[in-house]
Amino acid sequence: MSSTGSSNPEYVVARVRARRGGLYGDEEYRKLVRMSPGEITRFMEESGYEAEINALGARHRGVDLIEFALNRNLAKQFDSILDWSEGRLYDLIARYLRKFDAWNVKTVIRGVYTDTDSADIETDLIRAGEFDDRRIRRLLEADTIDAVIDVLGDTVYGDPLREAYAEYEETGVLVPLENAVDMAFYERLLTGLGTDGPTRQYERFLKAEVDFRNATNALRLARSGADIDPAEYFIEGGTLFTRSTLARLARNVDELVDHIAESEYGDDLGPALRTLEESSSLIEFEHAVDGALLAYGDRLGVVHPVSVTPVISYILAKEREVENIRAIARGTEAGLSADEIESELVIT
Repeated sequence: MSSTGSSNPEYVVARVRARRGGLYGDEEYRKLVRMSPGEITRFMEESGYEAEINALGARHRGVDLIEFALNRNLAKQFDSILDWSEGRLYDLIARYLRKFDAWNVKTVIRGVYTDTDSADIETDLIRAGEFDDRRIRRLLEADTIDAVIDVLGDTVYGDPLREAYAEYEETGVLVPLENAVDMAFYERLLTGLGTDGPTRQYERFLKAEVDFRNATNALRLARSGADIDPAEYFIEGGTLFTRSTLARLARNVDELVDHIAESEYGDDLGPALRTLEESSSLIEFEHAVDGALLAYGDRLGVVHPVSVTPVISYILAKEREVENIRAIARGTEAGLSADEIESELVIT
């Protein structure tokens, strides 16, 4: 629709809530982890992914078919939301969906870094952001990270990536580049949101997302033991950390965990922190944080039920469904047990 004119949150939220009810739940995931890729495909075909499976089935098989169908369905769902939306609501949703541009940039950079075939990189791309097919094709054709940055020169990611490239060359790790992408996305996302009640509530959710991202990054750096200045990877916009606080706490895991536990997010991130203490698994912690953010967004959506927040909550929930099914398919292909696959899922 259009980013000008009046918003229509009542209509959009009603349609989104209907779709939210059709997302997979714990029972479906318990079934899927015990299926073969072919059985997963048939299950998807019978439960919301029929159009994508039928359209792609002649060209792809197995896990590739599942992944292409998931990504196409995700993009279609979010395109529909934009088609329904008008005015300010459209603008707020569109700027949040640019997260998939950031995802695609990082995916291409990782693929080039690991010398992955462009066809395999494309499997992981999610065409739900602002980038058009031409830019996606140019990114897939880039054979060096420097070439990727050139393709992005006229986007919000171009200058930050160029600035981070020197540190990448010096260290040989992707952290500076990936963090530059995240910081560029969140800076744009949090600019000029507005001051009305529902928008302030939405801003609170976005600040929580930044806080959760900073918490995860801080723990990752603390666990790595690498000689890296955590302040350089601080994302502005949250309330849980300042740059100096993050730099100090990232050097001591116990102090960092205590800081998070005593914050306003203590209840939200409590299960994630217990997961970290019990398993010492950063991956499980990150999954728990993702689940906490989804639950946090759902609660804020109750405060302003006719606003952008329930829409963003649905976007997160749909994203989690796609990531969970992908993890199940890949885990099954790799021969992992049902318990091992379930440990990779984000379930709230």
